[in-house]
Amino acid sequence: MLPLLSRAIEARDPYTQGHSARVTVLAEAIARRLGWDEERLAHLQVGGPLHDLGKLAISDDVLSKPGRLDESELAQIREHPKLGARFLFRIASLRKALPYVLYHHERWDGRGYPTGRSGEQIPVEARVLAVADAFDAMTSDRPYRRALSHEDALAELARCSGTQFDPEIVRVFLEVVGESAELTTAAAS
Repeated sequence: MLPLLSRAIEARDPYTQGHSARVTVLAEAIARRLGWDEERLAHLQVGGPLHDLGKLAISDDVLSKPGRLDESELAQIREHPKLGARFLFRIASLRKALPYVLYHHERWDGRGYPTGRSGEQIPVEARVLAVADAFDAMTSDRPYRRALSHEDALAELARCSGTQFDPEIVRVFLEVVGESAELTTAAAS
């Protein structure tokens, strides 16, 4: 079921082909450095591919819009974590993915969505995924902008450490990427 759902998510938007897999690889590298056990890593292997599940319920016009989104369109996009969580909650075997799906757009400073949680109120699973998700999003072409270089994306993560992102998770990610050039190469393929 997991591969089918993951393919369905990516089929909606050609710009996100491979996004979930790349995000999962990056998040797993962070999680391993944090010392997560195999059970927790197995939950990540479910949550990573499904983190954008709620986008299945967002209109194609919004998902593939080439320019900036207006307030109404942004409101639709901001619903995708809740929509995905509602879907997952109905399937007992996928509930372990809830923190990844529901909270991956929360911000360390509390200005994220859908709940406005801040700091350690945000499950660590979502804080890890948020950094991996942001890096992949920044280094991928999107309808509304060209990809940043890996160096520029890393600089942006560092700049947003302590506001958008958990500073410890950013520190670990920068450390892991600094030690492993093949990590971002593998994530890019």
